[in-house]
Amino acid sequence: MKAIVLDEYGGPDALRLTDLPEPKVAPGEVLIRVKAAGVNPVDWKLGEGNLDGFMETHFPLIPGWDVAGVVERVGFDVTEYAPGDEVFGYIRKDAVQLGGYAELVSAHVRMLARKPAALSWEQAAGVPLAGLTAYQAIKRVGVGSGDTVLVHAAAGGVGSFGVQIAVARGARVIGTASERNHDFVRQLGAEPVTYGAGLADRVAELAPGGIDAALDFVGGDAVEVSLRVLDKPERLASIANPEAGAKGAHYVWVRPNSADLADLADLADRGELTVHVDKVLPLEEAAEAWRLSRGGHTRGKLVLSVS
Repeated sequence: MKAIVLDEYGGPDALRLTDLPEPKVAPGEVLIRVKAAGVNPVDWKLGEGNLDGFMETHFPLIPGWDVAGVVERVGFDVTEYAPGDEVFGYIRKDAVQLGGYAELVSAHVRMLARKPAALSWEQAAGVPLAGLTAYQAIKRVGVGSGDTVLVHAAAGGVGSFGVQIAVARGARVIGTASERNHDFVRQLGAEPVTYGAGLADRVAELAPGGIDAALDFVGGDAVEVSLRVLDKPERLASIANPEAGAKGAHYVWVRPNSADLADLADLADRGELTVHVDKVLPLEEAAEAWRLSRGGHTRGKLVLSVS
C-alpha cells in the first residue's frame, strides 16, 4: 500500500511517500480502504516530537488519526461490520505508528461508526477528532437548552463543530473569530465577537446576564477571559490549557468513542451538523497540508484524498 511516513521526528519536509505492507488485522478490528484522511494540528505536533513525553511512538510512523473509508476485511469476532460497509473513525491506538495517511489502515470497532450518508468522503474524514473533541467538551460541561455558551475559535476545525453541536442542543452561542470569519460563524448559528484585547467586555455587552458555559478551543488567555464572564468555573472546558484543572475548570483530551461518533453522524444526517472543508489535497501532498495547518489560518478542515 501507499503511505506517508516519518522515519524520525521532523516537520513537513521529513514526510515521504512510500510502499509498505498492508497492516495486520487483530481480533475486534477491521481493515479499511481509506477514501480520505483528516489533517489535524496534533498530526504535525506529534510528528515534531511534541507528544513524546507521554505517547509511545514507533518508526517508520504513519501520521493521522482521522479516516473515512470502506471496510475491506474484518478480524476475528467482528459482528458490527462487514466488507463493503462505509465507516469513519478516530483511529488513535495506544502506540502511535500505523495512522490514517495510507491506502489501508486497521482499526478497532470501538473507534468507528457508520459514515453519515449526508457527508462526502472528505467531509466525513474531517469529523472524527475535531467533532469528538467538541462533542466531549460540550458533554463535560453539560451544555443544554437555554444556556448561553462562549466558544473560543468558533471558525476553526474544533470550534465550528462546537458551535453547531451547542446550537443543536438548544443553546445560544457567542463565538470568537476574526472579523473576516464573522459571516461564517453566523452561518454556523452563532453570534460572532472579535477576539483580542477587550474580549471580556464585548462578551459582557452581548450577554449582560453572564455566560453559562465556555469552551476554549484556542489557548492563550481564553481560560482567564472565560472565567471573567462565567459564574461557575466547572462549566468551562479547555482543550488547549493544561492548567485549566487547577482553576476549577476541565482540561479535555479527546477519546475514541463509537457511540459519540454515531451521535455526530446522526446530527449530520439530520442536517444539524455540516463540515466546511477548507482544502482537499492528494495524499502525496501531505507536507503541504502540514504547512497550511501550521499557518493557523485554516477555516474548517484540511483533508487528504487517498483513494
